[in-house]
Amino acid sequence: MRSREYDLDFRDRAARIRAWGIGLLAVAGLLWTWCAVLLLTPYEVDREPGDRYPDQCESRLLTDRGTANEGLYKGDHCANERDWPEALAVLGLSIPVSVTGVALFTTGAVSRRMSAHAEAMRELDRIADERAAARSR
Repeated sequence: MRSREYDLDFRDRAARIRAWGIGLLAVAGLLWTWCAVLLLTPYEVDREPGDRYPDQCESRLLTDRGTANEGLYKGDHCANERDWPEALAVLGLSIPVSVTGVALFTTGAVSRRMSAHAEAMRELDRIADERAAARSR
């Protein structure tokens, strides 16, 4: 295999690695969004299946009166519906996904840049050799 063919193949592999990194970062972004929805949006809770008038609950994070956090003590159904462990599990799952995505994206991008740099250096060497050969004639 000639060096140019090898270099093009190397760049294609680097582009695929970078694309995987972008994909994993997109998945991590979706997980962060899901966590934000769980923590920041108000929600409804049915007291029993098929309830026509569900209870209105405040968001877990931005609650003033404590319907989401202190509702269990008052017999409120909001406290049991959205628990902190679910949101934290989603956030915890996003960490290795995002770290892997950043690593793959960085590896792919740096590999492509190094390949382009090496090609530019070979081209500059070729031009310098041609000039040196032209001067010696």
